Amino acid sequence: MKHFQFLLTALFCVVLTLNAASTEDKKAEEAATQLSKEIEIQNAQDELSKIQKELSRANSIWLKNYNSYMAYQGARKSLREVNYRIVQLQNRSTSVERKLEIEALQAKQKVLTEQIDLLKAQSASPFVSLLKPDEAGELPSITNPFDIFTGLSYVKRLNSQYNDYILREEELQEIIALLEHQVGLYKDLRELNPKVDYEVELDATLLQVEKFKLALETLVSTAEVYEKRLESTEAKINKEIKDQIFKLLNIGMIVVVLFLISFLFKRVIKRYIVDNERFYMANKIVTFINVTLIILILLFSYIDNVGYFATVLGFASAGLAIAMRDWFMSLLGWLVIVVGGSIHVGDRVRFMKDGMEYVGDVLDVSMQRITIMEDVTLTTVEVNRRAGRIVFIPNNYIFTSMIANYSHGSLKTVWDGIDIVITFDSNHKKASHLVKEICRKYSKGYTDITRKQINKLRDKYSLKNSNVEPRIFTFIESNGIKVSAWYLTNAYATLTLRSTISADIVDAFNAESDITIAYPTQTFYTAPIPPKSPPPMDTQ
Repeated sequence: MKHFQFLLTALFCVVLTLNAASTEDKKAEEAATQLSKEIEIQNAQDELSKIQKELSRANSIWLKNYNSYMAYQGARKSLREVNYRIVQLQNRSTSVERKLEIEALQAKQKVLTEQIDLLKAQSASPFVSLLKPDEAGELPSITNPFDIFTGLSYVKRLNSQYNDYILREEELQEIIALLEHQVGLYKDLRELNPKVDYEVELDATLLQVEKFKLALETLVSTAEVYEKRLESTEAKINKEIKDQIFKLLNIGMIVVVLFLISFLFKRVIKRYIVDNERFYMANKIVTFINVTLIILILLFSYIDNVGYFATVLGFASAGLAIAMRDWFMSLLGWLVIVVGGSIHVGDRVRFMKDGMEYVGDVLDVSMQRITIMEDVTLTTVEVNRRAGRIVFIPNNYIFTSMIANYSHGSLKTVWDGIDIVITFDSNHKKASHLVKEICRKYSKGYTDITRKQINKLRDKYSLKNSNVEPRIFTFIESNGIKVSAWYLTNAYATLTLRSTISADIVDAFNAESDITIAYPTQTFYTAPIPPKSPPPMDTQ
């Protein structure tokens, strides 16, 4: 019996010991579970804080627009509450406290109204401006080679805008992924820590995710349409560019052919026209025709409405003819010079205008002016006292001014004259004979050349007097007899021959005893002064 009681007591002790161990294990398990939850909560909160910081650092335009939208909605809600409260206070009896409260609410009402006005652009939808693709401008029409650069720039701008649009989509997807992760964390926290209310944050985040997903769907569909539009626009512009390049190549081939034809014409002209002046003028005419044809080809190739262009050009020409009269008159003068052939490159000309006189050789005849180089001539010696200047004469001066050509056509000689005065008692017949022989000696070569040149000019002009021998004239002057000698000389070297003949005439006259060169003199006649008679004597 005692043995049995001992066994019962021992069994009871074992049971008590087991129960105590089980209770301690449960407490330990509960503590471990609680610690695990706290760790999970802390990890979730850390992750949530990390996501929020990442969203704030992202500086995304999507988040900014959404925050502006929510601020607008919050301001409207607050304004409604303030208005409702003001109406309530105004319907009650007036007191100092209520009056102060109404004034404070009215100030708040004004601030909220201003905020709403500032955020009014976000009233309809937070993402209207982001979902709409940027405008690339009007589609250019490629109608000339310069528009090719415009078309390429337009395509580049479209591609850049499309890439920006795709970047918006990628950015929105990243934000949605972060927000969905944030929703999951809020749900985990709600389950792990029911004591804390996460419903407000969870509902706000779910609303944000919903808005962003709707925006993403619209963005994706718009991007597809945008891509197709981009492909269509790029194909159209590339086709127009290709057509313009082909057209430009055709025009380039035509221009090259015209240049080749012009080159061949110039070769033929150089071969068959020996005279340098005629070759120069013919060369300029061929160049002018070639350039004119090229300009006309370019104009008619790139002008759509030729009739409209002709009308506009007609009115413009009328206005320009009035405003630029001298310019058009110079152009007309150039045509007269070229067609009439009155002046050629290389001719020696004399130009007189407003008392100024210039003598020189023609260097160029352009569409606006005649360019001459002033040479040392009798005009520069007696009038200008300077030479070597390049003088530009507008072509329109041929209608209003005197222009003399010393070497027109094939005639390259001119008459030059020397005057010398001898005394009245000199042998004037002998003097005239000596002067004539000297002039005939030095001008014989020019006389023969002029005779041949005049015979060629008879086909073009009516020449009455064709005498080319030196001519001697005598005139009575106040201080003697003037012997005037006229002879033919080179139009480009009159001073040289004039100087030579003058020196020989002086030498010949000085060698003759009965010929005296006269110069202005004065003769004084004096008589002896008669003696003065003495004064009469007084006789008384």
